[in-house]
Amino acid sequence: HDATPVYLGVTLDRTLSYKQHLTKTSAKIKTRNNLLQKLTGTSWGASAHTLRSSAMALCWSVAEYCAPVWSRSPHTGLIDPRLNDAMRIITGSLRPTPLAWLPVLANIPPPTIRREALAASFAASIVDREELPLHVDLAHHPPLRLTSRNPIWQSPHDVDINLKWREKWEANPPTGAYLIDDPTSQVPGFDLPRREWVSLNRSRTGVGRCFHNLHKWGYSDSPSCKCEALQTVAHIVNDCPLSRFEGGLTALHTASTSAVDWLRRDHCIR
Repeated sequence: HDATPVYLGVTLDRTLSYKQHLTKTSAKIKTRNNLLQKLTGTSWGASAHTLRSSAMALCWSVAEYCAPVWSRSPHTGLIDPRLNDAMRIITGSLRPTPLAWLPVLANIPPPTIRREALAASFAASIVDREELPLHVDLAHHPPLRLTSRNPIWQSPHDVDINLKWREKWEANPPTGAYLIDDPTSQVPGFDLPRREWVSLNRSRTGVGRCFHNLHKWGYSDSPSCKCEALQTVAHIVNDCPLSRFEGGLTALHTASTSAVDWLRRDHCIR
């Protein structure tokens, strides 16, 4: 029989690389991202809270199904880009936005860290229950035959998601990271209307439709602002005499009433 077996919804290929299973899962998440996209546009749609809840129910529920089984597969890279797309939908971020920003703005821990925590929790539950058949395999595991393998008993049995997330953020901070005191905390503005929420996030990350970026992407003949300086997002918010916000990006990040009013007046960063 040449058919690849499926057990409890997990496709088991003969080498247990889980490539087929993760390919199918990636396709499912893509379809659900399309549904999520229907809830919103650049300037209209559901709130960030609604989109985040919908994404967790539609996309993450599929992406993390039986994650402790396949989380050490070399093919998990098939899943993460789809989850990044979901976070872009939630936050309104453009594709060039540094990936480190997406979990922070969406207030969802990075996929790799969530999977590591799920695997650790599963392993710990098995080790603590001696009556389970798997207990012997994890507590007194067999010797490792192939050095390329990374079995679950090599995973830590206690993972602090927030600590791991902070370490990951601090190890490779993106442009604008100075705005964030704690990457695990929800950023200000989660309750804003879609248009202002998107504009605020593009201001934070420095990746918006300013003339510098549009010129770089081939959509504008000139990267210059009306004031004749190079028009970056930072220039629009911090320096431009025609558009700057009092207090600059640091003040804009707080999503205060005056910040929201400025976002509603300014259309350069959308």
